[in-house]
Amino acid sequence: MQKRTAKKDKIGAVTSDKTRGHLAWNDFETVLAIATEGSLSGASRALGVSHATIFRRLSEIEKSLGVTLFKRSRTGYMPTPAGEELAETAKIMDEVALAAQRRVAGRDLEPSGEIWATTTDSLLMGLLAPLFTQFRYDHPGILIDVAISNQLFNLTRREADVAIRPSNQPPEHLIGRPLTKIGQAIYGHRGLGLTPGDSIQSFANQPWIGAGPRLQDAELEHWMENNGLKSACVHRVDTLVGILSAVRACMGLAILPCYLADQDPDIVQLSDPIAELEYGLWFLTHPDLRGVVKIHVLMEFLTDAVRAQTQRLAGLPLK
Repeated sequence: MQKRTAKKDKIGAVTSDKTRGHLAWNDFETVLAIATEGSLSGASRALGVSHATIFRRLSEIEKSLGVTLFKRSRTGYMPTPAGEELAETAKIMDEVALAAQRRVAGRDLEPSGEIWATTTDSLLMGLLAPLFTQFRYDHPGILIDVAISNQLFNLTRREADVAIRPSNQPPEHLIGRPLTKIGQAIYGHRGLGLTPGDSIQSFANQPWIGAGPRLQDAELEHWMENNGLKSACVHRVDTLVGILSAVRACMGLAILPCYLADQDPDIVQLSDPIAELEYGLWFLTHPDLRGVVKIHVLMEFLTDAVRAQTQRLAGLPLK
């Protein structure tokens, strides 16, 4: 029998002197990275290793299997049929490993450990920061690591464990709980001297601040176009906190969530909450994390804390 000895590669991962056709997980990972990125340099960045390490790994894998996995060209690395099959197998292995990780993550009897959460900057500033503080007092064994983004992180790949997101149509592959409704209205700086309660058309001659395309608010775009306000935009921002800052600087009028704008004494609500622009606030997670105690504890806490502020979050009509 041929003897195999353990050794370490340049990044310290333990590999084996391969008998023909015998691959380790990092071999599959290497092939998948090259196939996905289309180059050795891209694969090296994705895996956090050197270009030379990727080159050496690929050479060893092809020598071990006795096949060519990629066609080399000036435009990059194109997988051969054998390379495609190996990359597809690696993708399945990766998905199975991630699913197993999600199923076993945090299944302790006591709520403790780390929760990766993602939300928007406006929700953190206008609603969640004090709630997370209270949660920390109530559950000191749980650390919440918050990622701020307007994009929904991939919960399937555990880029985050939970998402607290505004949405009227949350992704069907996730499970969640609707927390409340968020109201929005027209706001402007007090210094503009505008009269609250005037018709929307009466504000059309004012400069407006719109949502940049990266904010991905199609409903707002349609509403502004339908009300003849799109051409009045003099400035666009891709975050609600950025829009709030522009309104605070007296740049123009804007649609803002009531919970965010009502906190600023220099900003005036000029309209009732606009029904067409109301949206839901959701607590979302992956189905495999349904039984994780720490996530259930966070969901129950936020459900009670957010719903206690239902009226404020929906926005108050003008008197």
